[in-house]
Amino acid sequence: MATATARKSKVYTISLPPELARKAEALARRDSRTMSELFREAFRAYSAQQARRTLDELGEYAAGRNPKGYTEAEVPRLIKEVRAEKPRRRVRSDG
Repeated sequence: MATATARKSKVYTISLPPELARKAEALARRDSRTMSELFREAFRAYSAQQARRTLDELGEYAAGRNPKGYTEAEVPRLIKEVRAEKPRRRVRSDG
């Protein structure tokens, strides 16, 4: 008696306009790939592109938050400078 093996992939049905379908089929044939392989690779490329875009946006945001271009190595020195500029508050003891 044979046992059924659970499918490890999820199956999707997509629709493409005729011209895009022809291009996709031609690419798959040219690269000796299945349509599934072609679409998996397309999704990986799209996902990587979106990740790069997010990192670029975060980099732009970070650059705006550090206009003088301080490095992590400079942080201890900067902290000392700021602390030295602030007047010390004295704690009064009434006793």
